[in-house]
Amino acid sequence: MPRTIWSGAISFGLVTVPINVVSATEDHSIHFHQYHLEDGGRIRTRKVCELEDREVGQGEVGKGYELTKTQVIPISEDELRDLPLPTAKSIEIEAFVPLESVDPIRIGEGYYLQPSGQVAAKPYKLLRQALARSAKVAVAKYAWSGRERLGLLRVRDDVIVLHAMRWPDEIRDPAELLPPPVEISQDEIDGALALMDTMTRDDLEGEEFRDTYTDALAQVIEAKQGDKPLPEVPQAEEPGKVLDLMAALTESVSRAKASRGETEADVHDMPKKKTAAGKTAKETPAKKSASKTTAAKKTTKKTAARRPRSA
Repeated sequence: MPRTIWSGAISFGLVTVPINVVSATEDHSIHFHQYHLEDGGRIRTRKVCELEDREVGQGEVGKGYELTKTQVIPISEDELRDLPLPTAKSIEIEAFVPLESVDPIRIGEGYYLQPSGQVAAKPYKLLRQALARSAKVAVAKYAWSGRERLGLLRVRDDVIVLHAMRWPDEIRDPAELLPPPVEISQDEIDGALALMDTMTRDDLEGEEFRDTYTDALAQVIEAKQGDKPLPEVPQAEEPGKVLDLMAALTESVSRAKASRGETEADVHDMPKKKTAAGKTAKETPAKKSASKTTAAKKTTKKTAARRPRSA
């Protein structure tokens, strides 16, 4: 059972839902300690008072706001807990909006909201079902860890999830990062869409979405522990320079199909280049052949008309 990060309530209108907040994710990465290379001793970070030049214990450490280099305003944990904010002890829902209206770049970490006790069961279920039926998400304010935050509430399976959100002014303007103006042809767009179609999946399950970095790191640790040779480094392909974009797209479609075990017969045809008249190369000869046939028929008719009638 994950530990409770924060306890409070969800408030929308006059409805209050007591909840406990637990993390919705787990960290499976491998962590390291710092150690002394010479003798393997553990290196730790110690808290030292600059005025007394001595190490202090956690019980002697507090928070404070540095007004000047010589003046610090101390702030206690009780004062932080009793801030004059309506969001200090509750998640205040401000609005309900379609999920599509929220830019994903603003959505951060996710937390499960657990109903706190029997009294919370009915209002929790009410909010969960209302969110699910409306196909909307709730935008709320809450205060954790010394700051007020914006949050997004949605339903996942039968649980309400809270996502931390960034404030609008925390998102940088990407205008300065845009590439210089270039022209993209319709054939190139169609080629990119064909590649996307080849790479489309119904879910994100499978070997492609496994954390291979942690697996590789575990292999290195296991090899060193058993005094075995380190695993060989796979040779990565050097990315080539894109000279012909259409050729690169065509090759990408073929490789994507091959990686999924599909045959050449299954490969989607790339879009055909259009002629000046807006017709494909295959269509034009067919039209010409039809024209020749028509012309031949007309010639036959004329010849027949010129023949003298038999007596």
